[in-house]
Amino acid sequence: MKNRVQLIGHVGQEPEIKLVNGKKVATLTIATNDFYYNDKKEKIEQTEWHRVSAWGKIAEIIEKYVNKGKEVAVEGKLTHKSYEDKDGNKRYVTEINVNELMLLGK
Repeated sequence: MKNRVQLIGHVGQEPEIKLVNGKKVATLTIATNDFYYNDKKEKIEQTEWHRVSAWGKIAEIIEKYVNKGKEVAVEGKLTHKSYEDKDGNKRYVTEINVNELMLLGK
């Protein structure tokens, strides 16, 4: 079995670039759209938002060429993290750790 995710979508906000232990990391969100038809034969569009992180060379490419609205294809694996918020509640985050990036569109 493999932990593998592939997405094609549009970047939802300007990527955030940070240095972590001397390595660049880029975090961003990607929107994917899907649609279905309801019982009344109306087309319903649904947008899903995905949290994405990339390290090293891929983070550098994102920093240089990716901005809000850019269409991208990513491949990576799902990772899960947990943390405590300021009120002491445990929060869980699922994100895609990118190992391949393709710039699409113009």
